[in-house]
Order: sequence, then structure tokens, then C-alpha cells
Amino acid sequence: MKKTKQKVNAAIIIIGNEILSGRTQDVNVATISNWLNQLGVSLKEVRIVPDIEKVIIKTVKEMYKKFTYIFTTGGIGPTHDDITSKTISKAFNMSYGYHDEAYKLLEKYYSKKNFTSGRKKMAMMPRQAGLILNPSSGAPGFFVKNVYCLPGVPSILKSMLGGLENKIKGGKKILTKTISARTVESEIAKSLTKVQNKFTDIDIGSYPFFKQGRIGVSIVVRSTKKKKIDDCCKEIVSFLKKKEINILGKK
Repeated sequence: MKKTKQKVNAAIIIIGNEILSGRTQDVNVATISNWLNQLGVSLKEVRIVPDIEKVIIKTVKEMYKKFTYIFTTGGIGPTHDDITSKTISKAFNMSYGYHDEAYKLLEKYYSKKNFTSGRKKMAMMPRQAGLILNPSSGAPGFFVKNVYCLPGVPSILKSMLGGLENKIKGGKKILTKTISARTVESEIAKSLTKVQNKFTDIDIGSYPFFKQGRIGVSIVVRSTKKKKIDDCCKEIVSFLKKKEINILGKK
């Protein structure tokens, strides 16, 4: 019997009251999603949860069996409300404490004299965890099973993703093409549905925008197969021209 290739997918758990309160705007989802696309991993779900232990544990336990990879952001810093490390330990019944390798890395980074209790806290995590090295600020992230725990600071998170590429096994690179047009969704909805019904294995999305005082729609086509994307886009361009809709650009 021929084995079907399992699709590689992922989910993100954003941890932090500051995101839910609106004080901080999340940009990490876009960074991780774009990175995963390059690796051939499809992001399927994103959840935002508060800094509450039982909520984090429940969410992690529910999601780690459902997806190939889970990425958490936030809650691994030095303050009292950074509880992700301890919570992940509890979720997987792992011993929590100073991680030997992480402790040595941070002690060297800060020097013994400046290695304060707050900084030492960033070396506390599941003792069995693997480390995600941090080229920006020294404090490592960590991973257990298929759960990868990253910081919430966008610039630091982005700098750490490169070190994960040899740990994430994806599929074919997910390609994207965008057609922007001066129209509204209601004007193209029927035609776009026909194209989607014809190309059932292509992901087609339409996204309204408002630019320079005028409205428009960006049609985004996603697939691992370039020829199918090209064929699909040809049909989209064809119906736009028939409707005499101004095409603003393709990329």
C-alpha cells in the first residue's frame, strides 16, 4: 500500500496579558508564519492566552498532539509574570530548575558579578529541554517534544529562528502570489468562487484594503506548486479583465 505523505503543520500560542489588554501589538505571528512558509510548514492555528498557569497547560496539552509543531511566544523572561518555563514543565511532568547548559551560557554572558537572581531565573526551565540559542541577548529559548518556546520581543525572536531550521522538518516550500485590483469583494465574489471550485487544492484568499483614499482587494494564491499557482492566477486575471477591473499589480 502506498503511504500518503503527512502534511506538516504548526500552531502558535501567544502568551501574555499585554497582548490581550491591547498594550502590546503582536507582530511575531507574521514573522513565524513567513519563516514556516519557507520551510514548507503550514501554520494552521494561533491562540492568545493570558499569563495563567492552568490556561497555558490546558492549551499546550490540547494542541501539541494536534499539530506537528507548536511555537509559544512570551513569558520566558526574568520577571514574576514570566511563567511559561515553569508551566511547560508542569504540562509535561518534567523537572523544573536550573538548566545546566543554560546556566553556564548566561553566567558567561553576564559574568559572575552581574549574574543577578533575575537573570538566573532565565536559566530555569525543564531540565530535560533542548536549548534554542539566542544571538541577540544571550538568554536562550528551549524546546521539549514538539513545543518550541521563544521570547516575546520581536527582534530577539526573529534572530533565534535561524537556529531552529535544522530542527524543523517541513515539506515543499509554500509559494505565494498576490494580485491587487481596484474593486470590492462583492464585485468579484462569484467569479472568485468559480476559480476556487476549479482549483480545489489551491488556497485563495481575498483581502480588502484602503489606500490613497480608494478601496481595493488583494487576491492571494498559495500552493506548493508553481504551475498551479500560475494557472490559477491566469484565470483570475482573465475574469478581472472581462469585468474591466483595473489590476494594480502582481507579485
